Amino acid sequence: MQSILTPGKRQGDLLVLLEEAQRKFGYVPQEFMAGLAQSLGIPLSDIYGVATFYSFLATKPQGRNVIRICRSLPCWLKNAEIIVNSVAQELGINPGETTADRKFSFELTNCIGACDIAPAMLINSDVHGELTPGKIARILKSYK
Repeated sequence: MQSILTPGKRQGDLLVLLEEAQRKFGYVPQEFMAGLAQSLGIPLSDIYGVATFYSFLATKPQGRNVIRICRSLPCWLKNAEIIVNSVAQELGINPGETTADRKFSFELTNCIGACDIAPAMLINSDVHGELTPGKIARILKSYK
């Protein structure tokens, strides 16, 4: 696996390097994490811990469009669970899964900073708010 490490990278650059891998590969591959651990002199378990802590990093291949539904309190108080169920029904997958055609991955995440338009979700970097089950199909169709 081709590395994105360049001379002068340090342990303090770990998150930046993981983000670069995510952009390059679409996720952070195990092989990359192993090479990074060796290059930086950090245990692989520490690298994996950082990669899995941040919800915007993926350790497995993702769909072309990543749906992240906010599960913070403001969204849940405004019936985000109904939105989760609507997305699951529309796509035929549950949170943590990817459609067979790899068009969509579906995740639950903590606050996306859109509390004022709760319930909200991100699709890639696009924010969609004030969601209702009726809006879900229309929004998802625009990404197919």
